[in-house]
Amino acid sequence: MIGRPDDAANIVILCGAGLSVAAGVPRFHEQDATWHGHRVGDLATLRGWQTHPDEVRAFYDDCRAQLAAMLPTPAHDAVARLQARWGPTRVTLLTQNIDGLLEKAGAPTVIDVHGCLMRLACEDDPTHPVVGVFGNQNPAQRCRLCKAPMRPDVTWFGEAPRFDAEVDAALRACRLFLSVGVSSESRRAAAYAQLAKDSGARTVEINPKPTGGPFDEVIAEPAAEALARIIGSWLDET
Repeated sequence: MIGRPDDAANIVILCGAGLSVAAGVPRFHEQDATWHGHRVGDLATLRGWQTHPDEVRAFYDDCRAQLAAMLPTPAHDAVARLQARWGPTRVTLLTQNIDGLLEKAGAPTVIDVHGCLMRLACEDDPTHPVVGVFGNQNPAQRCRLCKAPMRPDVTWFGEAPRFDAEVDAALRACRLFLSVGVSSESRRAAAYAQLAKDSGARTVEINPKPTGGPFDEVIAEPAAEALARIIGSWLDET
């Protein structure tokens, strides 16, 4: 069990696919997955959007429909309570998932490094305001500032993750870094852990299949269950 952090210690929690799988979310955004005969690695790209926008839009519409009835796990709920109680300045939530379950759980501030299915972004300028979308995307919807078409606000294969400056600052300032349910194939997640460790943080992995990354401690348990228990103890709930 990870002891309760000191009151002055900043925490970064990186949530990976292990939390989504525990909620029943299918691995629909993996490169080798298929959808109606299409390879997701071909659909979820800028080229796919430019050449087959109707198919790409329909794919993401279907993903949202699958997610509509899915509920956050106790771990999502615990993370949201932790950030609400201790504040987003002290508790930074990063997620590689695009399912919006942390937001659905009520987390005040989430850094979605790969974007979120429940938002649309301006096709021409990603700094323009995003809009929420919880069903099918209206193909006629346009950016409120420049009237450009709107695209799913997700990081497609070949695109860089978002919010590098915010993530870098949080990792350098934190004193505890938790990697929860993150795939061993995520080199960027390993880089996050290494930066946190080099900056003086204690690094902990919670994963039933440890990745062998730069961690001071490994908790080889189902991520959703272990995280809910640990946060519950920090908040004196258990």
